[in-house]
Amino acid sequence: MSNDLRPPSRLNLLRELAVGADMIGAPAALMRARMRRKVPNSGRAVIVLPGFGANDASTAPMRYFLSQQGHQVEGWGLGLNTGGRGLVTDVNDLPERWEFDREVATPGEAEVPALCEKMVGRTQARVAALGRPVTLIGWSLGGYIAREVARELPGEVEAVITMGSPVVGGPKYTATAPLFRRRGLDLDRMEGEIGKRAKIPLTQPVTAIYSKSDGIVGWQAAIDRDSENIRHIEVNVSHMGLGVNAKVWGIVQAALEAQG
Repeated sequence: MSNDLRPPSRLNLLRELAVGADMIGAPAALMRARMRRKVPNSGRAVIVLPGFGANDASTAPMRYFLSQQGHQVEGWGLGLNTGGRGLVTDVNDLPERWEFDREVATPGEAEVPALCEKMVGRTQARVAALGRPVTLIGWSLGGYIAREVARELPGEVEAVITMGSPVVGGPKYTATAPLFRRRGLDLDRMEGEIGKRAKIPLTQPVTAIYSKSDGIVGWQAAIDRDSENIRHIEVNVSHMGLGVNAKVWGIVQAALEAQG
């Protein structure tokens, strides 16, 4: 991997304490959206995935904003995003398409892939119920999961939007890396396994929103160096503020409209 990949700086981590500043414009944006409400369900069908340690409540403001733009928006419906903790006890329970070195990998290293598989099933069920493909929006780890679901479901997922998502290295280049190391996980091996997934191309358009002020995910790890149909958009927002920032909501809305 490129030498520029690194976890966020301590200064950026302190920047997360000022997340309130990123939320200042949100109430006014919600009010304007309500006043200018478009025809319900006239836009895209959208599923929004929360980040690690969060649930659908964290994405509720953005989902409300997008719903007022006419989109049919819902949460991921899988409760707290624990990164798949406890979903697998044996890496051999994963489908063969996950090219794990099963002789050395541990169940902990297979937890996020297991969660991705669970979201694949959830997405298939929702597409069947809605009768049309969906756009997946993911915040942080939620964005990584959204991308992996899209790899498996090119016909059901029409586009992906990520916000501060660690698409390179998994937790290795994040502020949570020490937590995973204390659990005994080999982050170098996880990075390699994640790299193998890049062999399966993302055929859908991807909008990747990232911030060099991100104090949780090293911004370089949010840059997709492999996919062809990707657009990177830089914002100056904290990681915790990405999903509750009016400017970011506007970028997401524009990306949805650009799908045609």
